[in-house]
Amino acid sequence: MSYLAKTDPAIADIIEKERLRQVNGLELIASENVVSRAVLEAMGSIMTNKYAEGYPGKRYYGGCEFHDMAENLARDRLKKLFGAEHANVQAHSGTQANMAVYFAAIKLGEKILSMKLNQGGHLSHGSPVSFTGKFYQVAQYGVDPKTEVLDYGVVAEMAKKERPQIIVCGASAYPRTIDFKAFQEIADDVGAVCLADIAHIAGLVATGLHPTSVGVVNYTTTTTHKTLRGPRGGAIMCNADLGVGIDKAVFPGMQGGPLMHTIAAKAVCFEEALKPSFREYNKQIIRNAKVLAETLMANGLRLVSGGTDNHLMLLDLTEQGITGLEAETALGKAGITVNKNTIPNETKSPFVTSGLRIGTPAVTSRGMKEAEMRLIGGWIASVIKDIKNEKNTSDVRGKVEALASKFTLYPE
Repeated sequence: MSYLAKTDPAIADIIEKERLRQVNGLELIASENVVSRAVLEAMGSIMTNKYAEGYPGKRYYGGCEFHDMAENLARDRLKKLFGAEHANVQAHSGTQANMAVYFAAIKLGEKILSMKLNQGGHLSHGSPVSFTGKFYQVAQYGVDPKTEVLDYGVVAEMAKKERPQIIVCGASAYPRTIDFKAFQEIADDVGAVCLADIAHIAGLVATGLHPTSVGVVNYTTTTTHKTLRGPRGGAIMCNADLGVGIDKAVFPGMQGGPLMHTIAAKAVCFEEALKPSFREYNKQIIRNAKVLAETLMANGLRLVSGGTDNHLMLLDLTEQGITGLEAETALGKAGITVNKNTIPNETKSPFVTSGLRIGTPAVTSRGMKEAEMRLIGGWIASVIKDIKNEKNTSDVRGKVEALASKFTLYPE
């Protein structure tokens, strides 16, 4: 960053402050991770200089031969990683990947059946503030009010009643295993197609630690920056017969030139994910999540559904009488970054919430294991249970910084 410091010291200073925030704190937002040096280098490369509208072998600009090579590598590696027949790596985000599937698979005004936002779904699955809620009819399922897990029988009955054209499964805040085969069977039964959004659990799916959706449902979308530990972006996988429609929906349907520096970084990420060490890393994510969940519960805090099967957990703060916003703010002062999150049977607004979402990918990337999770769980409980005690919050911050100093952002 030495050149940037000379040419734009204001931005260089902001970036340095953010670097220090990440180095000195604990990132426990379930949708965030820490990329490798190799991914960072690809993201900051001269691949950003080039327009490459179109696809490899069929571009609208000259001089794309090396961009073709990079995109083909990314597509081939993604297909190998998930066992997919077709892959599109141009989507700028998970939401745009979902948008491409809707544009390819159903008509404007047709019906989506998806998971409620306040029970684990995502904005792009049908929220009224999203394009999905504006362009399509939406019916939504939730979790069982008692068990707080999906009831596939209820989803099946709703599908028969609503007769959707597409059923969306996958979630942004669901701590349990998802049965993708069951969703596809429900879709088949009512003549719908099925989209699985595996953005959060893609790393677990790729390594066989969660049942796969690829080759099971019609379409699979993902981000590349969560448990896949890559650059911020999206990707789509489907069977070969659906590939042409997906590619046309992405370009020229909803995007112009692809971000070739990001696609190069995606290729790096997929290659890293193909290594045996990546499976061990994802195993550690799950182990860390289970220990963190057990520690929080042992300290008297309630988790939605009573625990976790994956990388995240939802903390219900109702019994503590505080909001997710209050807890997020207090933990932030302690150097622990989490996000407020709605929970099943939510009574507060999405900007306040009754819960927190907590995840382990980023701290696992830094090399932290079960012992550190026990410490972190204890600190989280300490702050939440005595949220107005500023001295305690300050003391926890000191402990957080001491722990963080032992773990680099880029372990080899």
